[in-house]
Formats: sequence, C-alpha cells, structure tokens
Amino acid sequence: MSNQVETKSPDIKMSKESFKQTILDDYRLVYVSRETSLLGRREVLTGKAKFGIFGDGKELPQLALAKHFKEGDFRSGYYRDQTLMMAIGQLTVQQFFAQLYAHTDVEAEPCSAGRSMNGHFGTRSLNEDGTWKDLTKIKNSSADISPTAGQMGRLLGLAQASKVYRNNKELASFTNFSKGGNEVAFGTIGDASTSEGPFWEAINAIGVLQVPVVMSVWDDGQGISVPKKYQTTKESISEVLKGFQRDNGKNNGYEILKVKAWDYISLIETYEKAVKIAREEHCPVLVHVEEVTQPQGHSTSGSHERYKSKERLEWEAEYCCVKKFKEWILENKIATEEELTILEKEGKKQVLDEKKAAWTAYLNPIKQERDEAVAMLKQLVVESSNGSFISPMIEELSANIEPIRKDFISVIKKALRITRTENLPARLALISWLKEAEKLNFDRYSSKLYSEFDSSPLNVEEVKAVFTDQKEDGRVILRDNFDKILQKYPEVLIFGEDSGKIGGVNQGLEGLQDKYGKIRISDTGIRENTILGQGIGMALRGLRPIAEIQYLDYLLYAIQIMSDDLSTLQYRTKGGQKAPVIVRTRGHRLEGIWHSGSPMGMIINSIRGMHVCVPRNLTQSAGFYNTLLKGDDPAIVIEPLNGYRTKENIPSNLGEFTVPLGVPEILTEGNDLTIVSYGSTCNLALQAVQQLNEVGISAELIDIRTLLPFDINHLIVDSLERTNRLLIVDEDVPGGASAFILQKILEEQKGYYKLDSEPVTLTAKAHRPAYGTDGDYFSKPSIEDIFDAAYNIMNEYDGDTYPKIY
Repeated sequence: MSNQVETKSPDIKMSKESFKQTILDDYRLVYVSRETSLLGRREVLTGKAKFGIFGDGKELPQLALAKHFKEGDFRSGYYRDQTLMMAIGQLTVQQFFAQLYAHTDVEAEPCSAGRSMNGHFGTRSLNEDGTWKDLTKIKNSSADISPTAGQMGRLLGLAQASKVYRNNKELASFTNFSKGGNEVAFGTIGDASTSEGPFWEAINAIGVLQVPVVMSVWDDGQGISVPKKYQTTKESISEVLKGFQRDNGKNNGYEILKVKAWDYISLIETYEKAVKIAREEHCPVLVHVEEVTQPQGHSTSGSHERYKSKERLEWEAEYCCVKKFKEWILENKIATEEELTILEKEGKKQVLDEKKAAWTAYLNPIKQERDEAVAMLKQLVVESSNGSFISPMIEELSANIEPIRKDFISVIKKALRITRTENLPARLALISWLKEAEKLNFDRYSSKLYSEFDSSPLNVEEVKAVFTDQKEDGRVILRDNFDKILQKYPEVLIFGEDSGKIGGVNQGLEGLQDKYGKIRISDTGIRENTILGQGIGMALRGLRPIAEIQYLDYLLYAIQIMSDDLSTLQYRTKGGQKAPVIVRTRGHRLEGIWHSGSPMGMIINSIRGMHVCVPRNLTQSAGFYNTLLKGDDPAIVIEPLNGYRTKENIPSNLGEFTVPLGVPEILTEGNDLTIVSYGSTCNLALQAVQQLNEVGISAELIDIRTLLPFDINHLIVDSLERTNRLLIVDEDVPGGASAFILQKILEEQKGYYKLDSEPVTLTAKAHRPAYGTDGDYFSKPSIEDIFDAAYNIMNEYDGDTYPKIY
C-alpha cells in the first residue's frame, strides 16, 4: 500500500464513513512516517547507512499543513519534513530509504540521486532536456540544504514570485509557473535555528514585502543539546515576534498563530486559517508549533538521554503526537483499538517491505559490478605470475555480502599495481573496465555541477559588439543595455540597495524604474543575504532575477547562501532544479578597506557551480549579461568600479552582442612574455605594456575575462608557446586567485613545459587596501609594479639587453 495519501480536512458535512476514512488515512500516514524514522535509525546503527536524521515528533503538524498545500505551491524547508513530503505525494517510504542508502539512481532517489544525506528533499522541476515542467501542476519543494536557516532567503524569493506574477501583466503567458500569483511558499524551521541571522533578515524582508509565506516553526525546546533558554529571548519565538503582528487586520505585518503539535483538530484549523490569509491577502503568517517532541533525539550521532532530564523524556513520551492522535481517535470512538492495531501492523509491514525493496534496488547493481570485477580479476590471476598476491584480495571481496564501489575499485587498482610490469590481455581488459567505471562514477558523483543542457550559456554563440564612433561614459552603455534587456525579457527583474529610485549608486539603472515600474526595478533594504535569496527563489519559479550587491566587499554577507545553496543546486539535484540568478556587483578599485576589495580567491573557491565574470570595462559587462540571459546557469558579474565614468565607444547592437564565457581575449600581441590579468588591473597592464614597448619589450597581454570557466580553449598556453615567459597580474592577496590561475596554466594546460623562465605572480599586498590614492598605489599592483615585474623577468633572461634599473 502506498503512503502517498493526499488527505482532506475533516468536514462536518462529510458522511460518517468518509470522515472515519479520512481520520484513518491520516493516522496511517503519521504512523508509517514514524515507523520509517524508527527503522531508519536502526539501519544506520547496523551499518547499512552512514548517518540518519529524521522527522519523528513532527508528523501531525506536517500532516495538517499538507492538507492546504496545493499544486503550484512551494516548500522551502529543512531536513525533518519527511511527513510533509509524504503527505503531498512527493516522497515514498522506498524513496526515503533510497536516500538513506545514497542510491545514485535518480529514478530510485529523485531528490538528489544519493548526493545529499537523508532528510534533504526536493522535487524535480526540469524535464530531461533541461526545459521546465509545468510547476503549477506539481506540489513543489525546493532542494534542501543542511546549514540551518539557509532556506530562509530562498523562501522569500519563492513567495515574492507569486507577487510578481500577480502584479506584472506582461507575465500572463507564463502559465506553467503561476496561476495568477495564487501560490503560497511554505517555510519550515526548527525553533533553535531561529537564532540564526538569516532567519531574522528574512522574517523582516518578508514582512516588508508582504509576500504569501506560511512560516512554520517546529518548537521542540532544543537545539541539539542546548535548550531554548539559551537560544531565544523569552524562550518563545512568537513572543519575541509580537511586534511583527499586523494591526487590526491591516497588511503591515504578520499574522502570528500558535498551536500545540499534538492537537489534531486545532492544527488543521490553524493551518486552514494561515493558508487562507497568505493565499488570498498575500500577507505572511507565522505558525509557532509548540510542544513538539523528538522521540529519537537529534540524529544518529548521539542519544538525547545525555542532555534531557528524566522528567522531560517522560513528558515527551506522554505528549508524542502520534500517541495523542491515537488517543483522540479512541476517545471520540472514531475507530476501535482493534482497527488501529490492524492498521499499525499493515503500516509496519509496508515500511519493512519498502525498506527491503530500497536496499535490494540499491545493492544489486553494486553486486553486479563487483561480480564483473571479480571475474576479470580471476582471469588476471590465471595469466599473472603474481596471482598469489591477488587471490586473497579476490576472496575477501567475493565474501563481502554488502559491498560498496570503493571496495572493488580499490582492489582493482592494487591488482594493476602488482602487475604493472606484465603485459597481459587480462590486465588490459581490466584497465579498460576501470576507465569505463570512472566515467560511470563521474556521472554518479560529479556530474551536473553546471548546466549540461543545450541551454547552457557555454553554448551561446558569440555576437561581437559593433562599435560606433560615438563615446559615452561606461555607465551609459550599461544602462542602455539594461534597457534593451528589460524590453526583450519581461521575466527579468533587477533589485538591490539603491537600485530603484536613484538607478544605482553608479547610475547604471538611471531612469529605468520610471520606465518599467517598481516591480521590475526595485530598491531593497540593506540585507545582502536575502537579496541573494530573493534571486534564488524567483529563479526557481521561472523568473530571471538580477540581484545586485552594491559592492564586492559586501558579498561576504551573501557568500554563504551563494556557496551552500545557489552554486550547488544543479549538482545536488543532479539536474533536477536550476536557479539561473545573475549576481551583479562592482569591485576591485575604489577607496579604503571596505570599498576596494578583490577577494577573488575566496569567491572562486566558494561558488563552484556558478560562472565568475570579471570584465575590464562596462561594454564587456553588458555583453556578459546578454550571454547569461540566453543560458541557464547562475553567475556573478563583477563590474570594474573605475569604469563608470570612463569613456567607451557605444555599440550599435546593444542588448544583442555577447561575450563568450571561458574565452580570454588577446589585447596586445607580443613575443617576449605573456602577461595574464583581468578586471580593472587589466587596464593598468595595458598601459604598462605600452611602456614596456618603449624599452624594447614585446609583451602579449591577455584578458582572462572569466575565472570560472577558465580559458576553455587553452589560448594562454598557445601564447606561452611563443613567448616562453609568464607574468600573472592579480589584485587579490598573494596566493589568492593568482594561485588558481597558475594551477590552470601550468598544470592543467601543461604550460610548465613551455617556460624558459620562472613564472611570476604580481598581486596585492596581504592586507586590505589602505585609504586614498596612495593607499591604493602602495597596496595593489600599479603600472610601475607591472612594468618592473615584467622587466625583471627579461633582465633574468638577458641582463645585457635589459640591465637592472634599481
């Protein structure tokens, strides 16, 4: 019997039989979910799974919530929502155990294809070709992440999308994403996690924007071992949030509701009221679910008996929501003890059967691979003079009744190591098998970091800018390009601090709010984490948000959500979801410690899964926006701060020209050495190259343009083929982005073999830039620094022609 039961609220107009059946279906579901948790823990403790975290204690409130969850709605929750996912028909018991075992088949484990630990749920929004499904016909869940409160920013965006679809008539044709903006975003969180900063930032932003959120707080009184008296002022999140309560029904705050986790009827009534307000009024609602229990403690990593008192444990046993539900059914004579006992037996059997099916489906393909490997290894023993060393390993591998892939891959590599001096047919066959296994395992564990669909931005055809003789400030080119984008794509929205009314602090959006309205060009509060979250949530619902972080230095407030959520999304769903957010920011050089940073090493190592565009001017920036909007990957574009007032030739094909990702540009050709740089520093390098030419040094200057991806056609190593010398100029700290660039060129592109001189990196100092023009000059690479570094390379090569200057 399937547990995918979409239950209905008890209704006094129901027949007695229908009412009873609804109650029994509900009890079956919560009982099955509880048994799933109990059996799941045992599977971990017996070694079949690595780790377990379960939703026991939250079954009844999640069931009540699910009754009002409609097609088109979205969940943004945390890792204890198994009952909710079961109740909306998006999770079976077998799928739950498939994730617990890390089954890599997306058909068996559709949430993450075994990539996320158990309890991390999500629905599949995309077809196999990367096109969108009709999300209005799915009960949707965004893909979970582990960092507590990390789901809050995304929740804001999911809800804001409903407001956008309701109020932007240009989106009337986007019927596979919304039905008039009537969708509700359901957020869930544990009470202790409301201590996190992202929770408060999101709660405030949700209230300001008045978007349709139903936020459930599961309050079990603990944050692992730490009680809520150390977590929450007044020990009650609803008490603390009383100031957010809307006044006299006006839409200027939240509706805040409280309910007990074990009170079936009150839960249903509470969620009915909550969802009605959110859906009809677009007013956020917070539901504080109190007296939640946690029968098995936090996770399989420890026992809650270590930190809960005897009295607390006894209270939890008494107020278990499944137990209280059963008591309510019996007290109201809805069913007999015997009927419930039968139902419980059936539930236990269902869970056990689906668990066994999940284990068999997980293990059999691995055993088949193991058996293939064993057969080939046995043939190697027959042919090899070292067979006696291999046979014991084969015997141990064959005897393993629950192998994992690591077991036989390890044995194969050891066997090939032992026979490395022998030229044997069996050995060649085993090498071939291993190479094929590596491809399969790459797909299982490492694919889909970026879009692998035809819609990837890497497939966007380059359209070169057609320049006119007319020159304008770079910010004008950018503004007029955004104007073309907004005309072309009604789904594009741009938002951030000062982005709306004044058109951005650098005027790159000047006048566009007046032209396109406050929905599409909007101001936000000072809240970088949720600016990013807005982007993620709206992109998950088919919009194309451009989320603006005012300065690159402020990106640190958002880097967590970019790293943990946005950049991993396609990977952790194995291509099941995408959120093609474009993060717009500006950086590299302005003034002082917090307005001139260039922490590129941190960024590129934190957000693999996003593209990182580092244009040297604003025409290049505009081209990147045009490219990215034709693709479906998330990206960050870092506009050069000193480019807004720099004159550039205006392209005649604004909104159309594109700049390819991963393709550097040679700015000057040369024969003596290759200089590689990007962003604002590239413009300084261009001036240095001119000065080098005056002393007889011919330098080839290459603008990287994108750090991720990096030089996909290996243009830089082709340059080293001619010059045999390399200077990398980077305004990040020593060992930052320059180390990444060096690894790419020397190791990946084999540039090491082209060098006649030691490669040199010229970077900023280890500290952040000091204030003022001199502070910048002595903190980051200057024209003179670049000249000197290049000249010294040539001096080391030919001291007579290029004698020391200093």
